[in-house]
Amino acid sequence: MSDVAAVKQFVEKYKTLKLEIAKVIIGQDQVVNQILISIFSGGHSLLIGVPGLAKTLMVNTIAQALGLDFKRIQFTPDLMPSDILGSEILDEDRHFKFIKGPIFANIILADEINRTPPKTQAALLEAMQERSVTVAGHNYKLDLPYFVLATQNPIEQEGTYPLPEAQLDRFMFAINLEYPTYQEEVQVVKATTTDSKSTVNALFSAKEIVDFQQLIRRIPVTDNVIEYAVAMVGKTRPQSQSAVELVKNYLDWGAGPRASQNLILAAKTHAVIKGKFSPDIEDVQAVAIGILRHRIIKNYKAEAEGVSEEDIIKSLF
Repeated sequence: MSDVAAVKQFVEKYKTLKLEIAKVIIGQDQVVNQILISIFSGGHSLLIGVPGLAKTLMVNTIAQALGLDFKRIQFTPDLMPSDILGSEILDEDRHFKFIKGPIFANIILADEINRTPPKTQAALLEAMQERSVTVAGHNYKLDLPYFVLATQNPIEQEGTYPLPEAQLDRFMFAINLEYPTYQEEVQVVKATTTDSKSTVNALFSAKEIVDFQQLIRRIPVTDNVIEYAVAMVGKTRPQSQSAVELVKNYLDWGAGPRASQNLILAAKTHAVIKGKFSPDIEDVQAVAIGILRHRIIKNYKAEAEGVSEEDIIKSLF
């Protein structure tokens, strides 16, 4: 199949996928879009939202619709790396046998990732970056596609371990979940307080998703779009000559080169789901907030004056 035909097929399947997810998830269209862009771009996402906004249900529904194996790991202060990676045990023949941990699935929901100590957070790093884990000197490959979706609760900071910047940078998107609108909440209550349940059909196979991820990589990008994305990321660095006034005043640190790579990859996916064969500057702008939000570090002045990451990123357009 030619790439042009593959793009058309992807657009159709994406529309059906959104309808399938909408059977269970009411509203949150922007959030679902960003998660799906992240999956088809081969990235990971960090979901930030207060409890009760259906983060787990959303990930579970997306995993079902994509036909992927899904595991949820509840991160707690006493969780050890072996609890998520797996461990070696002695079997009855006195041979060491590796028992796989919950990290061996296509989609991992790392629930409340900031509740666990850095040692356990770091165990996820290798899996996210290398798509493999090392236990007792042995390297184990993870099945593709592999996608980590971590959640973080922004209001309950007692007994939490904030994610280090190096680990935050591994997430393609940081997605803020907002409260539903009045109408959406009415629909949610109607749908969830009866005994009727919607069934979500699997629309993809793991191989199809990997094929679509490779298709995204093959999408051509013009030099001016790449230069625009790199220039935008450069403007977030306060030390840079191209930094805008807002950045110089309110940021301590800007985004690194991984942000430029992610901007282009996500812009490609954003273009393809709109039926385009190459991304333009609008596609870069459409994904910029989710990709840059967690990669810029505000100073005390920004906090004091109530300047948000979104305000700073929009000033770069």
